[in-house]
Formats: sequence, structure tokens, C-alpha cells
Amino acid sequence: MTPDPGRAIVLWCPDWPVFAVCREHALDPAAPIALTEAGLVFACSAAARRDGVTRGLKLREAQYRCPELTLLDYDAALDARIFEPVVRAVEATVPGVQLVRPGTLAMRARGPARYYGGEDAAAAALLATVARHGVPDARVGVADGPFAAEQAARAAHESPVRIIEPGASAAFIAPLPVGLVVDARTATLLNRLGVRTLGEFAALPDDDVRRRFGASGAFAHDRAAGREQARVIARTPPPEFEAVQHFEPPLDRVDQLAFAFRVGAEQFIERMRSVRLVCTSLRIELDDEGGGHSSRSWLHPRWFTPADVIDRVRWQLQGAGTADSGLASPIVRLRVIPEHIDSTGNHEEGLWGGGPDERVHHGLTRVQSMLGHEAVVTAAIGGGRMLADRQVLVPWGDRPPELAAAEAPWPGSLPALAPASVFRERQPIALLDARGELVAIDERGAISAAPERFAVGGREAAPVRAWAGPWPVVERWWDAEQAKRVHRFQVVDDDGCAWLLVRDREGWWAEARYD
Repeated sequence: MTPDPGRAIVLWCPDWPVFAVCREHALDPAAPIALTEAGLVFACSAAARRDGVTRGLKLREAQYRCPELTLLDYDAALDARIFEPVVRAVEATVPGVQLVRPGTLAMRARGPARYYGGEDAAAAALLATVARHGVPDARVGVADGPFAAEQAARAAHESPVRIIEPGASAAFIAPLPVGLVVDARTATLLNRLGVRTLGEFAALPDDDVRRRFGASGAFAHDRAAGREQARVIARTPPPEFEAVQHFEPPLDRVDQLAFAFRVGAEQFIERMRSVRLVCTSLRIELDDEGGGHSSRSWLHPRWFTPADVIDRVRWQLQGAGTADSGLASPIVRLRVIPEHIDSTGNHEEGLWGGGPDERVHHGLTRVQSMLGHEAVVTAAIGGGRMLADRQVLVPWGDRPPELAAAEAPWPGSLPALAPASVFRERQPIALLDARGELVAIDERGAISAAPERFAVGGREAAPVRAWAGPWPVVERWWDAEQAKRVHRFQVVDDDGCAWLLVRDREGWWAEARYD
């Protein structure tokens, strides 16, 4: 029997965003884990769902239902990057694959069914392929069209494969909710009209649906009735620029591994250069003999050269190594993935060269290659209430960490103008009253007496010409372990120099100086 050309196979990996995060950060997928986006739960593990955590739940409600819940930020780029090797493996087994989303693939059933001797055999081959690439829990659905096939895969509970017979797809999807084929607003309207399932929606007259909901509604109506117009559109595999090298026997020294990968780094850059592309961001993955995994993204202020790639490999290895350039566990696999590539036309030098910026770049890069990744840093402004928290030193070429937005509101922060000198290490001071006793601040924020003398770091006390404060700064009052309460104070000494002081449980400290 010739397979129906409209038949489709869908491979679905349940909870793929959670699986990708667990693989990246070496977490247990069986633990309660939730990924968050915009303050809501985007995806969660099966253990979290058993405790009542669902998609779209607010974070506070999710933590109330599951106190031991692990919360992580959802990263769409991570989803796609972890899934790409799985897609390429499936394309080697079944050509003509459409990437629906990370974790879901669609393909025509006609070719695989002929090659493997049936739809069930083709589904088994797909499951075996993804299992070899570390995805043990996958489901396959086969039906008349990609939409019905995906619903069949999601309904495969007792067996990892669910095959809907030809012509039976409409009856299979009829009990499903109508919100699967229309947007939330249209679904709410249909529910108010008493249309709650796909079967009830499919029973509506075609002309009435088109007049009321337009072309999108007519498309959804055909899908609900099993007359799916969409077909599998196979993707064009992107060019492979990544570099992978296996080491047998495993290498346990940084210099040996960096030297062994020198040719691979040159080929990695040359493959992109041959099509007039440059790499501005890459990711290095290291697998050791003990099963450990190290992954990190590296940026470049301009673009990577083979020497720059080798430097990043060496720096990442040194971060996991020991003082004698040895590694805690020998490395068996090295993978370099270009995360951001750009046309060489956007990075061409000017008519007379790059000028001073070009010389600065080469100089800083040279020093960094000799002394290490964190030896050359640039300053960036971050968020926070204390001045030292706002000083962020970033290694040359890296983006500032997204710890706290500088433009966000920070109640209790110091207004402009900011002091010129900020002390990274707190300097102890003595703020004395007229009787020579330390000025104290009570629970209501009132000082014990007016300050008269002021001394920094054990120097001789000088008269206080003017003073202002105190101003309380309270952080995380709801967390007993991380709660912080300090008071700020400003004084002007006898030389006319203004100081910004901080009073905490340990005493008085100089935070900054107005030079």
C-alpha cells in the first residue's frame, strides 16, 4: 500500500527547555525545576508539576506550592544550541526535516515509511537516533498532517509511538480544546459561544467562520476539521562552522591540548573566512574523562583569529586546572561553536587603517594573551545602592554581566553628584562627639550627638566643619540571612574635603570621598 503523501511524522521531546538547562548546568531532570520569563513560569519539570506548578504561574505562587523549587531563567538560545546536534542526527537518518521549535521536529512520512518498511519502523529508527544522542525520553506521532501528528506524539503515554490511521485524524483531534488552533482572544470568544472543542469548531459552517474570523479563522477551521493545508517544509541545513576534536588518549595538560587544537582553530576560522564571515562570539565546550562538562561563551571586541581561539581555550582550561598547568580530569572532547557571526564587510578597515583604536586593541589583546583573560579589564556602571556595587570591572572583550540595570530605580541610592574617589576596601574611621565618644545611631535613625571630630584610618582627628545625615539604606528586609541595614552620613573636614560615611553593625566606615 502506497503511503498517503499528506501523512506526517512528528518527533517531540517532552519538557525540552528543562532538559536543555539540566544538560547545560549538570542538574537532575527528576528534581523540581522551573524556567521563568517575565516573572512567570515558562516551563517546569514533571516533579514540579506534581506539586502543582504550571506554565504561566507567578513565581511567588509557584514557590508557595513547591518550596524546594529551583528557579532558572529561560534561555531560547540555549534551547536551540543544545537541540541542533539532535536535528543534524535526525537529518542523517531521515532527510527533509522541519524544525517546528527546539524539541519538536516534523517530517513527511512517505519516504521514511518506504525506506524502513512502515511507519512504525520509521518511528523506531527516529527514537533510536535521538537516544544515541542523549535524549532518552522522546515521543513520535504519525497522522494526516503535522498538527494532528504533533497531538498524537503528545498523547503517546503508554507507548512512545502513537500512529493515527489514515482518515481518522479528524476524529482523534475532535475532543481537544479549541485553544490549540486559535489565539487566546478568539478561544475566549468561542468558549462564550459554547464552542469548546475542535470537533465543535469544525462543525460550524465554513462560510460563517470565514466571515466572522477571516483568513486565520478559516485556516484554523480547516485544521480542526482534519483538512490541514500546511505541509512539512524541510529546512536547508545551515553550514557547519563548528569545530569538534576528540583526544585519544585524553590530554591532561593545558599546553598539550592547546597545541593539539591549533590546526583545528585555523580550520575553524578559515571555514568562515572562505564565505566572507567573521566570528564575534563563540562557545567552548569541554568534556573530561570523568563525565564532567564545561561550557562558556567568549566575546571578542572585533573578531576572532586562530590565535584568539587558542587563547580562549587555554583560559577556559586554566580555570579548571591546577597551579602546575595540569587538569583535574583529562579532556576527551573539545567543541567550538560560533554563536554570533557577521559579514566581513561590516568589519573592514578604513582607507588609512584603523587609527588609534586599532593600536589600542592590538596592545590590550597582546597584554591579555600574555597575562590572562582577567588581567585586562574595562570599567562599566552597574546597578545598586552602594557605590562599590555599581563598579563593575569586565575583562577586555566581554559584555558587562547583566546583574542589575543601572537605570532601574534604586530607593536609598546616592543621588548625583557622585563622589570622585570610591574605596573598594572599606576604610575604618572614628566619628567623635564633643566628649570624645563615638557617634551612635539608634533604631529610629537619630544620632546620639552632633559630630565634632573625624579621623580616618587611625590618623589624628580633625575638626568637622559641616555634616548631614543620617540616611538609612535597607535591603532585603524580608530575608533574615541577606538583610542589610546601614546609614549614610556626610561630613566636611577642616581642610574642606567632603566624605561619604557608612555606619553598620561593625562601626563607621569611609565609603567615598568628594575630591
